[in-house]
Amino acid sequence: MNAPAPRMRAERVSKLYPGVQALDAVDFEIHAGAVNVLIGENGAGKSTLMKIIAGVEQPSAGRLVLDGAEVAFANPAAAARQGVCMVFQELSLFANLSIAENIFIGRERCRMGIDIDQGSEIARAREVLARLRHPLDPRALVSSLTIGQQQIVEIARALAQDARVLILDEPTSALSTTEAETLFGVLAELKERGVAIVYISHRLEELKRVGDHVTVLRDGRLVATAEMRDVDVPWIVRQMIGRDAPARAECARGELGGEVLRVTDLVLPRERGGFLVDHVSLSVRTGEIVGIYGLLGAGRTELLESIMGCRRDAVGRVMVAGADISRYDICGRVAAGVALVPEDRRHAGFVGTFSVARNLTLASLRRFTRLFHLDPAREASAVATSTSDLAIKTAGPDTPVTTLSGGNQQKVVIGKALLTRPKILLLDEPTRGVDVGAKAEQYRLIRRLADEGLGVLFATSELDELTALADRVLVMREGVIALDLPCADADHDSITAAANPRAEAA
Repeated sequence: MNAPAPRMRAERVSKLYPGVQALDAVDFEIHAGAVNVLIGENGAGKSTLMKIIAGVEQPSAGRLVLDGAEVAFANPAAAARQGVCMVFQELSLFANLSIAENIFIGRERCRMGIDIDQGSEIARAREVLARLRHPLDPRALVSSLTIGQQQIVEIARALAQDARVLILDEPTSALSTTEAETLFGVLAELKERGVAIVYISHRLEELKRVGDHVTVLRDGRLVATAEMRDVDVPWIVRQMIGRDAPARAECARGELGGEVLRVTDLVLPRERGGFLVDHVSLSVRTGEIVGIYGLLGAGRTELLESIMGCRRDAVGRVMVAGADISRYDICGRVAAGVALVPEDRRHAGFVGTFSVARNLTLASLRRFTRLFHLDPAREASAVATSTSDLAIKTAGPDTPVTTLSGGNQQKVVIGKALLTRPKILLLDEPTRGVDVGAKAEQYRLIRRLADEGLGVLFATSELDELTALADRVLVMREGVIALDLPCADADHDSITAAANPRAEAA
């Protein structure tokens, strides 16, 4: 018996940007009632291919076939009208609109074609959010949400469109293990309804769990396709990077030095009462890597932003290397030795109209000036060193940062922070959107920085990352630190239990 034809196919699709061949004659099949996994290193062309299928980009060559007929989508709205919807790795919500308004933007529900039926939209939005087990208020502004909550809204928007082809680009990158489990349940429901799902992620064990078919890209070319049941994680890695997985960052822990960061009774009020960060106290020593884990809304991001000075309504004492910086603004805290790699790199990490080089040196220009003049040679040397150390894949330092893959954009943001020569480095989801090879490199880099005397405080939603990197584990729950243990004493079960708001009630 012949296998059913795929719902959608990309045939010999190529995409050429100025100086970059992003895709080179790629074939890709999307089967109905299945999770079609697409993987590859950062810059392999995954997101570019999906943007072409979703109507965001136009192919330089090749064609798309949907249900046996050739199609061409002029824009995402045209693709959505034929049931092809995409949840982007980089969030694309309107911050000044409500959750419900974002979910129905461009396809508003109207009464007799005259006015928008807000009640109907709110009710439908509440239904979809409940399905994702995130009962957010559909009337809340997106600007008030965390990145993880915005990710949920993006997924809810796609689900509300009843897509026939649903593309998910790194959907769990901002979600904790618990939230990811909920998403996997939704995917199983969608498969039963015959939806064709394309799933992109760098979390390889996750792909093995949810995937049915796997396609691997490398340097813009198709290198392998297989049934997921017939392959294992080492096979996936070999196809992705052309060799076995790099060794994990198992480094001898150096001797810890004196206290580099002390936070005392840090409080961040919630707009509608209560606290986002509730009287948190913590410390980090030189050479120490402290990891923070927690579910969405636990306060991880808000804590790091408060330490950095991004939250003006935060109160409490922050000391760096013995100096009280509580009254300093962001610039003052950077000068005092604090650097933050934000979770939302697109809006807070880099300037999209700048090149790779200008973004890297943006926060540290004083290092490269003589009197009142910038020293281009010194700046170029620092950019070259940073690009090499972080293995940033770019055609050159003058390349626009927006043309890089998401993982390479993340490396630029990390490089910018490191060029300020911080004493304490704050990392919010430092490897979000980073592939398996680059992730191991970043682990080694972070450990090396700590061994050289830097203090590191990082927040992550990946338990494996937490235990691979951290010397000490903090678990946040509802704005408070619910667990503080050496990493050797904290297993996955105890971490997950401490993060669950129901654990205390039990």
